[in-house]
Amino acid sequence: MEQLETGDRVECTYGGSRLNGTYITDRDGKAVIKLDSGYNIGVGRTTCRFLERPPPVKRPELSTVQDESLPSLSIISTGGTIASRIDYRTGAVTSQFDADDILRAIPGLSGIARYQTRQLYTILSENMTPAIWQELATAVHKEINNGATGVIVTHGTDTMSFSSAAVSFMVDTPVPVIFVGSQRSADRPSSDNTMNALCSATAAVSPLGEVAVVMHATTSDDRCAIHRATRVRKMHTSRRDAFQSIGIPPLGFVDYPSLNVDLSPEAVRRGSSEPAIRPSLDESCRLLYFYPGMPPSTLPGPGDVHGLVLAGTGLGHVSTGWIPHLKLLADEGTVIMMTSQCLNGRVCDRVYDTGRDLLKIGVIEGADTLPEVALVKMMWVLGNEKDPEKQRLLLSTSLKGECMGRSLHGL
Repeated sequence: MEQLETGDRVECTYGGSRLNGTYITDRDGKAVIKLDSGYNIGVGRTTCRFLERPPPVKRPELSTVQDESLPSLSIISTGGTIASRIDYRTGAVTSQFDADDILRAIPGLSGIARYQTRQLYTILSENMTPAIWQELATAVHKEINNGATGVIVTHGTDTMSFSSAAVSFMVDTPVPVIFVGSQRSADRPSSDNTMNALCSATAAVSPLGEVAVVMHATTSDDRCAIHRATRVRKMHTSRRDAFQSIGIPPLGFVDYPSLNVDLSPEAVRRGSSEPAIRPSLDESCRLLYFYPGMPPSTLPGPGDVHGLVLAGTGLGHVSTGWIPHLKLLADEGTVIMMTSQCLNGRVCDRVYDTGRDLLKIGVIEGADTLPEVALVKMMWVLGNEKDPEKQRLLLSTSLKGECMGRSLHGL
């Protein structure tokens, strides 16, 4: 049987009848077929007979008009829903747009800036890796050195907080580096891609001078929030206002449709640093969320990893039965950092006996650093600093606003 590809026309047997449709994928041992009626069915793979492979759809060659008097922005496309559309042959949302497609699809962008576009990847964000973060950071740094007034990174929302934090640690930037995505694909009536893209471009020419995430601030089309890259998390699977700043207010807002920008005094301003990059990462780091009854055997063995971030309960606790195992890891050179599953508030391992025992064996308090940000930070610190004491100092210090000197009431 010919190897089937998504979009192939096939004939298959279902309930004793021969039916024609479009092959989507294999799932759970079945071939998923979209019938001509529009319904999807699962059938035995061997009952499908290849009919034809439609020719690829040719996109029209369109050019975008650029105003040379406007600031220069770079768009680096990695994929995600903002660069996706529904494939109506299959009903699936797939990454099909590149950066130039986004410019053509959102004409309002041309009134904000002129653009250089680069398609780094066309993937959904669950397929991101630390190696891709390094490529992305290198691409961002190159665009800054080439004179970009700001950089926009289009990215899938599911792991955007990981990637934005990674770039924040790896790149010192004097200009805005804005991560943006959308919760709904471009051809859905409820899509948020147009507003998010326009607000991200506006933020990218603003006085901001750090890595940030720009997404809907409310469920209405009224404004986008500007979130610090190391203090933001996706808090809902599908709402358009899924992203929230954790522990701090947003750095600012972009009103829509006026596109007025209001930055808080806490936002780093443009030109505050010189462009620099330190892209090394130590991927031998792990993140574990503790749960009651979690066996110590879940922990890596001595020498298995270089760094371990724990998302503990409350003030930063794990079972007392874990203490001897963690001590063995620490004695063998594994760097261990404690964060909290609570998200708001901070780790304080001096209140209860368990916490004091953790400090005695060398566990580092992560303050109010988010667990996933702590993981990325640990990869970066261990990748760039080999001295154990300096590693501990860096992990305990706020480098890119990832941990605050104090926790704000109500946040």
